[in-house]
Amino acid sequence: MSTLKMKEAALIYLDKSGGLQKFIDDCKYYNDLKQSYAVYRFNILINPSDVVELDAELGNHILHQPLEASQVFQSVCFIAIKTLSLIGQLQTETQINIVLKLTHLPPLPSYSLDFCEFPLDYTSQRFYMMQGIVIAMTTVTKYTQGARFLCSDEACPLSKGFQYIRVHVPGATESATIRNDFLCNLCSSSLQEDSKFRVLGDKQIVEIIPAKALHAFQGYSNKQPFKFQSLTIFLRDELVNKMNIGNEYKIIGIPTCVKTSQTSVCIETNSLTFCNPKVPSGISDSFRCLLSLTSSSCWKFTAILANIFASQIVPPGSYNLLKLCLLMSLVQTSVRNKELEDSLDILILTSDTLLVDRLLNFSINLVPRGIRHPVSAEIFPTVSRNKYGTGAVSIQAGSALLAKGGICFIGDLASHKKDKLEQLQSVMESRNITVYISGKKFGDDIDQQMTFPVQCSFWSFVDLDSSSRRNIQKTNTLIGQMDCSLIPANLEEAFGLLINCNESSPCHPFLSTVQHTLKKAIDPEGLLYVASKQFTTEDFEKLLAFAKNLNVEFSLEAERMIHGYYLASRRIRTDSICGSKLSSSALKYLVSLSEAHARLNLRNKVIKEDVLIAALLFETSLTLKYGATAFCVAPNAVFPFELYNEEYLEQRDIYLTQCQQQLLQFIAAYGPGTTIFASDE
Repeated sequence: MSTLKMKEAALIYLDKSGGLQKFIDDCKYYNDLKQSYAVYRFNILINPSDVVELDAELGNHILHQPLEASQVFQSVCFIAIKTLSLIGQLQTETQINIVLKLTHLPPLPSYSLDFCEFPLDYTSQRFYMMQGIVIAMTTVTKYTQGARFLCSDEACPLSKGFQYIRVHVPGATESATIRNDFLCNLCSSSLQEDSKFRVLGDKQIVEIIPAKALHAFQGYSNKQPFKFQSLTIFLRDELVNKMNIGNEYKIIGIPTCVKTSQTSVCIETNSLTFCNPKVPSGISDSFRCLLSLTSSSCWKFTAILANIFASQIVPPGSYNLLKLCLLMSLVQTSVRNKELEDSLDILILTSDTLLVDRLLNFSINLVPRGIRHPVSAEIFPTVSRNKYGTGAVSIQAGSALLAKGGICFIGDLASHKKDKLEQLQSVMESRNITVYISGKKFGDDIDQQMTFPVQCSFWSFVDLDSSSRRNIQKTNTLIGQMDCSLIPANLEEAFGLLINCNESSPCHPFLSTVQHTLKKAIDPEGLLYVASKQFTTEDFEKLLAFAKNLNVEFSLEAERMIHGYYLASRRIRTDSICGSKLSSSALKYLVSLSEAHARLNLRNKVIKEDVLIAALLFETSLTLKYGATAFCVAPNAVFPFELYNEEYLEQRDIYLTQCQQQLLQFIAAYGPGTTIFASDE
């Protein structure tokens, strides 16, 4: 009686939810094919909340005994097919394969599977919800959805018809679905598969890790030690190719135990949803107050941000230019732009690699996808054999794809081999990576290739005091040009910004850095400055998360100025022999820098003051690469004074206003065809 009641409830739910009409449409598709199948597969969308409200017992079955619940719907669907004559070829109930697709699970702890906790429950055969980032996936292969078996004794009545049907169930391997040791229930003769009735489906295997496991890929973390493991996800049929490497998903599925060379826990996926990053509602009160106090200037807020940023690593006022560029790169970490134009790559020239390494390490921890690339790992995807023996090829993410929408810090450029640097250059220019799969190597008939978008910014540095550099005879350089002979010319050009960090310069006072280092050695957790207490690391995390999600657009005068500077700079750096020294991506970097400064100011519109900062940073970078030109920019143009108080900020504003006038004059002189309006016009 209980089963009958659940069948009635299932029919009522299908009717009310529209599932019955969809089922009838699916049956019409099969019936029109006029072909007999061993198995007819139907997906039924289930809203657990609605089912529980309709019939608690059926809802409980769906949530905790999904295989039995599928049989209830199977029986209902078979009766509907026979009553309404929906599929003429169908003979037995076992030919119907019902897959219940859940819209969600109750938001309760018992329905959530945390694979950082042990042991994992894979024996209950019920639905769980889990969330993770894709770190590897295989190519698509086939699996057996269902098969027909017949008695080998021709005299047996069961040597015909569709009495023996094998259907794939969660956790079953191919060898479990298709075996040769089945016996006839009637005469005990062996059963043989009728191979022409085998129904095949698509299968893909994916590995995911929890988001908090990314702390293991970040060079610095104050979190407590924890355990984590990757979890294997099986995608079948309509879910195949619905997941992308580097993306985060919520997955509903049934945990199972799969025995291969080693026993491992896998998830038979039922449904999945892409996880959009959370957008914070605002910034901290401290930064809101600072923004209000500096509202009269377009440059003061970002100047103060750079000045006080990372005071746990370097004293306020030191490395301001580098810190501003890091903050601008961090606010460009997002996958909002499908054309991948937002990236802001940084290459740093320094003789103090330890301090710069610490500063970059600290910075990548302020965004969810800040990845420090381990030297022993691969930056880009690699190909290997799938450990589950399915014949598929497994593609491992690599640091760059794992840093999707974030920063990939690859450390010292000299630690990478020549072929890897060439690959890095190619990726930075095209913003995608192609993986080649050799058919001969992996036992396939044809070669394959897969292309993945690379949606992260790259950070790296070069040691100016390396032994290999000291042994190289320096050539004559132009005014302002750095000797970058250790860096391949094309790779140097691929980085959007080249920054010279020399701690012996006036911009980087050596004594204060030494004092800071000694104090931190004595008290590692101490807050040495007022700014560290007033503007915490969490405040910066919240600010960056809010700023990078701002949608910005260019004002007309900003757009004219940026195009004017680009044309003028391109013209003045062009000669008849080598052509233009500015790459085609130069305009993209200028746009990205301008947008970043606007976002860091928490504005939705890019104005000419943002373009000025972008032009100064870009011109400083060009000067390091090729030497100075008519638009002569000082190395410390963005921070000409040490920011001690309000007076120095005012002096900086006056200096930058003068730089803006020089930029307009430069555009007017060397940018023919551009129109620059004065403020009164």
